[in-house]
Amino acid sequence: MKDKDSKGDAPLLLVPGWHPLTRAAFRFAFAYFGLYCLVSHMIVYLFVPPRTIPGQGLGTLWPLFDITSWTAVNLFGITSPLVYAGNSRDTDFFWVQAFLVLFVATIATVVWSVADRRRESYATLHKWFRLFMRFAVAAQMIYFGMVKVIPTQFPAPSLVTLVAPLGNLSLQSLMWTSIGASPAYQIFTGAAEVVGGLLLLAPRTTMIGAIICLASMVQVFVINMAYDIGVKILSFTLILMSLFLLAPDFQRLANLFLFNRTAGASTEPPLFKTRRANRMAQAAQIIFGLYLLGMYADIGRTFWYIEGGGGSPKSPLYGIWNVEELAIDGEVRTPQLNDYDRRWRRVIFDAPQWIFFQRTDDSFVRYGVTIDSNTLALRKGRSRSWNSNFAFQRPAPDRLLLDGQMDGYKIRMKLQLVQSDTFRLLNSHFRWTRPPDPETGPLN
Repeated sequence: MKDKDSKGDAPLLLVPGWHPLTRAAFRFAFAYFGLYCLVSHMIVYLFVPPRTIPGQGLGTLWPLFDITSWTAVNLFGITSPLVYAGNSRDTDFFWVQAFLVLFVATIATVVWSVADRRRESYATLHKWFRLFMRFAVAAQMIYFGMVKVIPTQFPAPSLVTLVAPLGNLSLQSLMWTSIGASPAYQIFTGAAEVVGGLLLLAPRTTMIGAIICLASMVQVFVINMAYDIGVKILSFTLILMSLFLLAPDFQRLANLFLFNRTAGASTEPPLFKTRRANRMAQAAQIIFGLYLLGMYADIGRTFWYIEGGGGSPKSPLYGIWNVEELAIDGEVRTPQLNDYDRRWRRVIFDAPQWIFFQRTDDSFVRYGVTIDSNTLALRKGRSRSWNSNFAFQRPAPDRLLLDGQMDGYKIRMKLQLVQSDTFRLLNSHFRWTRPPDPETGPLN
């Protein structure tokens, strides 16, 4: 039922009372999602200063961190230090904090329901909280989408990965390598996430945006579960948030897809009473969303040029070099006869600051390196006393000679560059017509 305001500017919707279960569900959603956004990184990612890479959420600060630590020790018996840094958001810290959010939200819902049991609806609070949720989800989708559109979340396989045995990769590394090897797929999934996030910026396109976000996050959640990726909590929460945004349209969607009925018009109420104020609010929402898009595009560009990104600097000796001859203290012998730390079969130069040695058992050891015109200076971890120096010559583009010392040994190596076209992964490409595969079933 519609009426008009006193100025006749915009139709007003007379909202009927909500069902008691609807009121209880909204109270829980408000408490749970609000607390989760506050303690997680989501509130931080919503307000991104220019030229800044967002950090951890407020849950890592006092007093929330102390409350989380106390709960971990006294309720779950976790005595090891809680870790929240790094790429995984599924550490003990995040699981304990997720439990606290769920617990506090449940208590808040019960208290709120008793104290406010006579209220018939939360129409005004809902429309403003819905606005916040639209942008909270949009910021996440735009961020994760842009680091795929500018393919940096899943970088191309490194040189070390190319020579690592497949069986030595973890599930996560296998998935990372698979998507990183196919930038077209990564860009496609990122574009879908960005489009879903952008469509959340305007009230009229919120429903289709939430549907796209829901589909994207279901796929991400399944991948996270199947490949043990450390963002299971976040991806599942984004699924729930997408469903929250879709909730007012559940009946319309059911009418359209299940009951063969007319879906009907959206019943989403305007934020303000006048059309002018609503136009200004919509313009402000779009401008803020475009600001988020620009900020996260800039962050994606920054990631492109740091170590591991497609535009990052490469070593002047870039490549995978097979050890053809290795002499220790003047004695040439097969690597298997050397002590373990010098059983080298390959030397790998990728990023300018690192050098990798691959042993005969396919394990790797990494050293820091500084490369001058004809010398290599190696470093080990944070040690200030350990050092190793090699002079190098490159008589041909695919030949390298290293002559120096390490751990008291005189070492001389003759290296042969491995050509990139020997790796099938780097030379596979899309074909409309595929020849028959060599094997169509398990080997006998």
